[in-house]
Amino acid sequence: MSVKNKPIMILGCTSDAGKSLIVTAICRLLANRGVNVAPFKAQNMSNNAAITEDGLEIGRAQYLQAIAAKVTPSALMNPVLLKPSAETFSQVIINGKVDTEISNMPWMARKKLLWPKVLKALTILQSEHQQIVIEGAGSPAEINLRQGDIVNMSVALACQADVYLVSDIDRGGSFAHLLGTWSCLAEEEQKLIKGFVLNKFRGDPKLLGNAMDWLEEKTGIPTVANLPYHRHQLPEEDSFRLGTTWQHGAINVALIYYPYASNMDEFDALTYQNDVNLVPVQKNQDLSVFDAVILPGSKNSGKSLAFLQETGLDKQIQQFSKTNKLILGICGGLQILGNSINDPLKLEDGNKQGLDIIDLSTTLAHDKATLQRTFDWVGEKVEAYEIHHGESVVLSEAVKPFINDNMGWQQANIYTSYLHGLFDNAVFYNWFMQQLGAAQNGISWKAHIDQELDKLADMFEEHGWL
Repeated sequence: MSVKNKPIMILGCTSDAGKSLIVTAICRLLANRGVNVAPFKAQNMSNNAAITEDGLEIGRAQYLQAIAAKVTPSALMNPVLLKPSAETFSQVIINGKVDTEISNMPWMARKKLLWPKVLKALTILQSEHQQIVIEGAGSPAEINLRQGDIVNMSVALACQADVYLVSDIDRGGSFAHLLGTWSCLAEEEQKLIKGFVLNKFRGDPKLLGNAMDWLEEKTGIPTVANLPYHRHQLPEEDSFRLGTTWQHGAINVALIYYPYASNMDEFDALTYQNDVNLVPVQKNQDLSVFDAVILPGSKNSGKSLAFLQETGLDKQIQQFSKTNKLILGICGGLQILGNSINDPLKLEDGNKQGLDIIDLSTTLAHDKATLQRTFDWVGEKVEAYEIHHGESVVLSEAVKPFINDNMGWQQANIYTSYLHGLFDNAVFYNWFMQQLGAAQNGISWKAHIDQELDKLADMFEEHGWL
């Protein structure tokens, strides 16, 4: 292996400045140039998670960045993952596994335990790859969080990274954000900043005038790139497109978007395909106008169920189930559709009565199932993954296996599965659309994502600084 390069680190003035996408772009750009590159984010907070080949859990963003880098995703790339499951509580995943003790510790008391794990993971990655591309979290200027920092400037200082500070210019106020963030850093931290990056720019670059020169005069740091707003169909790190509404004459599918919904990227194939209109539903409304209803996974099925009951959506779903139209429940959605959710260990929100639409009962177990699955279904290979605490049992003979034994069940028009990522497979997408009497134009979403990554790298090649 050739001599290692200094790590590249992407920090943002704010959350959602575009750090994840830029790291993804750099990983694919360098990989296409033949560089052995790997991503790293010390700590991520997201309920969109992925499972590695060895059954470990990491943030979806780092999984995608590894795919962009053309390397095998590893828990080393995201040693600390926080999965929010209540207003003031997050499950803490350390090196791919749940750590109950640290999950219950106060935020500021965690650093002494987490920091050595972060350093070890980063050191191993650096020994295995020519180039590491590091993503920060939120903003390094969050003064109230500096004492417990294990993801921003602490990492930059530890590995003496070349740091690039990103601002979302589409929001406005970019130059104030960049100057203000830089001003909040210590002198030794400011010295690591190699360039400012304007991201999500729309319009005529001439309108920026001499603002970049002004910023360099104030800080001594050049603005190295003005990246255009780039529309893509890649998975989001921790959000979901909410703007779609019911459309007359379309195949409309309601996606119940309750609090703590997880792994929402698995519905991207439905979101971006033209043959179906996927509509996130967050409030009580008449579901009978829809052609199908999907209940996604949840990091806290009990609280998600309570939300349905508070809004009245529980009654709407129960009423919809009587129309003989398709209802699909994935993981937490499976549990909610069942008779009961038993929580003897108080892992989530205590014992709950489910919607009682399918004769299943779920008990939340201490150990979490996290593994990739590959199997044959209707003559085609299906790739999927599991992330769940629940263990479900069948309560009546009316319930039949669906897709794979002990992984999913069907009762009349109600279909459920613990498997995530099903729609990434053309065979499942086509089955789903067939049930709706719609066009069966499924594609390999995995191959589609690879094409999207190359498009992203091409954009960065043209407008970036490497």
